[in-house]
Amino acid sequence: MPDPASPDPDPDPETARLLAEQTAEAMFSRDAASKLIDLKLASVRPGYSRLTMLVRPDMVNGHHICHGGYLFTLADSAFAYACNSYNRNTVASACHIDFLTPAREGELLEAECEERSLAGRTGVYDTTIRNARGKVVALFRGKSYRIAGEVIAGLEAEDSEPGASSSAARQVPDAVEGNPQ
Repeated sequence: MPDPASPDPDPDPETARLLAEQTAEAMFSRDAASKLIDLKLASVRPGYSRLTMLVRPDMVNGHHICHGGYLFTLADSAFAYACNSYNRNTVASACHIDFLTPAREGELLEAECEERSLAGRTGVYDTTIRNARGKVVALFRGKSYRIAGEVIAGLEAEDSEPGASSSAARQVPDAVEGNPQ
């Protein structure tokens, strides 16, 4: 009997993309935190998401820069949409963020999250936040853990990209080495 946490060896790419989009739409419809800070879902596909956030006046701290909590929320939300893109309920087990340059009021920020590894119930995802000039504002690494259930009950859940082996851990070639866990 197949292990429900193991990757599907040959999902159709178009079906997987549509499932990722439907899953993201369903999650966003229930995501009060993302709506509160006006996050926008720009793109999603299996193991990937891209979100944007405009730094509003109520998001700046006493140094007149974007509060780190909002940057963390942006990165964490991108992580959530990427790791749940297979329609399997997935939560964070650990996260780390490095703030590299300040974000200012009025700046449009983009968080791009990419899956680095997915094996069974655990995954590793990297999110990069950039400003409109392309300068890196923050680097975030999230570890995921799959729990019971589906984001959208009854839809077929996918676990991997085409050609992935159901018995081997999936590694993305451009994984960042040495990032803090």
